[in-house]
Formats: sequence, C-alpha cells, structure tokens
Amino acid sequence: MRIGILTGGGDCPGLNAVIRAVVRRVERGHSGTVLGFRDGWSGVIEDDAIDLDVEACRGLLPRGGTVLGTSRIQPFGVEGGVEACRSTLEARGVDALVVVGGEGTLSCAREMHDEGLPLVGVPKTIDNDIAGTEFTFGFATAVEIATEAIDRLHTTAESHDRVMVVEVMGRHVGHIAAWAGLAGGATVTLVPEEPFDIDEVCDRVRRRHDRGRYASIVVVAEGAIPAEGTIELPEPELDRFGHARLGGIAHQIAAEIRSRTGFETRVTILGHVQRGGTPTAFDRVLATRFGVAAADAAVEGDFGTMSALRGGDIVQIPLEKAVGHLKVLDDGLWGTARVFFA
Repeated sequence: MRIGILTGGGDCPGLNAVIRAVVRRVERGHSGTVLGFRDGWSGVIEDDAIDLDVEACRGLLPRGGTVLGTSRIQPFGVEGGVEACRSTLEARGVDALVVVGGEGTLSCAREMHDEGLPLVGVPKTIDNDIAGTEFTFGFATAVEIATEAIDRLHTTAESHDRVMVVEVMGRHVGHIAAWAGLAGGATVTLVPEEPFDIDEVCDRVRRRHDRGRYASIVVVAEGAIPAEGTIELPEPELDRFGHARLGGIAHQIAAEIRSRTGFETRVTILGHVQRGGTPTAFDRVLATRFGVAAADAAVEGDFGTMSALRGGDIVQIPLEKAVGHLKVLDDGLWGTARVFFA
C-alpha cells in the first residue's frame, strides 16, 4: 500500500503533525509507504515528490508550517492538470492521496474525487470555517496568539487611556475574532457575519470611558463590513487567484473612532503571525487524530470523505457535506460574546 499526501492553501500550525501521523500510521500500522508531494497540488501536477518515513518525520510534531510546502495552485486551473495528476499517481504507484487543506483545497479534492481519483481529505484552517467538523486544527493556536496579544495591549491601553483596535484574521467568518474578543475582554468585537454600525461602536466606547479611566479594546475581523450607508471602504485589490487582499480595515475604524469620540486610538494588525509558529497542545493532538483517521480511511478505501471532529470523536464524513458553504459563527457563542460588549 502506497499513500500520497499533500498540503494545500495557506500554511497552518499543525500541518506537520498531520504529516507525521499519516506516515507513522501507514508505515507502522499498515506496513505501507508514504510519498509526500511538494507545494500542494503543484507537486502532483509536476510529479515533484519525496519519500517519507518515520525517521524523516522526527521532530515535526511541534514544528509550525509544512515541510512539504504549500500553494494555492489547483488542477482545474492548469491546462491538462487533472490528467497530469492522474498520470503522476499511476506512475508513482499511489493507491490513495491524503489532501490536507481548507475550503478551497477540499472543494478541489471533491471535484478530483468525482473525476475518479482515490483521495481522503483532512480539514485545515485557522479560520475554523469548514462545515461538518466542530474544530479545525490551527484555530486554537490562532486564538491563543490573538488572545495573548490582546492581553498585552490592555496594559498599554490602560496606561494611556487609549482605544486599541486589534485586527485579526477572518475573511468570511468571525470565529477567531469572537473567541479572542471574548477571551481577551474586548469592549466590542466586529465580525463578517454581522455588519457593524460605526456609531454604535463609538457609543459603546464612549460609555466605557464615561465610567472613568477605562481603556477600550476593539477586536475586528479582517473581513468585517460596515452596515450599508454608514462608512465607505475602498475596494480591495485581487490576487492572481481572484481573492480579495484583505487587511487594514482596522485603520479605517480607528480613524472613525478618533474623529467621532476624540479619544486617542491606535491600531495593531496581527496578520500572518497568527498562522506561524508552534501549534498548541490541542492542535497537535487534533492534527494527529485527523492524520491517523485519514491514513486508515485511505488504506481502507473510504474515498471521497473527510476526517471530522464530532462530539469528541473523529469520524469520516462525505466531502460534499464539508464544502460548498462555510461554517459561520454559532448564535449561542455570539450571543454570549455580546453580553460583554460595553
């Protein structure tokens, strides 16, 4: 039995833990071998791969990023890409492919499965927006990093009686913002799911400062949008894949707060620091569990499925139930967060 593995999309803490788990399970549990494709789907299209074994994976568990590299290239965006993938897998004697990625990578995996390729998915994204699984690895690490930053900003904000606007990742959903804002005691949190009224934001900040010398922390997801007719944001640039380049909304919000309230306001944009570095213990364990489950599914021929966390258990669900729509904020969690807005 020969299993291939690739990591696609953005990097994420825990990717190396998945690679390590797949290799360990296939080699020691199923007496098979593993082939790692470099730079996501590009490695399959271009037949660029390396042999992986247990010895090669030593030390990977706490290591951030992915030793295989990653990219956003997909077979359907390359002329002859699907057939190139098929030819590579056949020539390399790969019986099944483990695809580790986010919504875009897994949507491609579903289409490739429909084309007849034997593959299994593993959900990866710090945004925690993949349907069908309670959590994705990388999310807990991102929230921990954001929360630590907010904790540190509280002290300087309180020292100067400032408003601090903290921008976190979250293109279409506000899981990171909501969790970090709740954990960090934010004055108000702004998420993509609920357009914000800048007047309401400023009112909350004023009420907090009117009670005395209280600094304010405003947490905003990079994809947060203002309510229609409130403030205008510039049209974002598009990358070569047609995705909007987000980041910087915190500057517009800070400028509005400053001009409307008169309070000194500063901006901190966490950016890619949320995706880097060593994964938390939770993410290491979750990534490992996903990797073992995916390896078993690949060996057993349970293709077209994705490993998912449900009720504390790791299960395999059809890829079609995991892609096509994003998992938005839970109403209960968002309701709890709103209780603590100033």
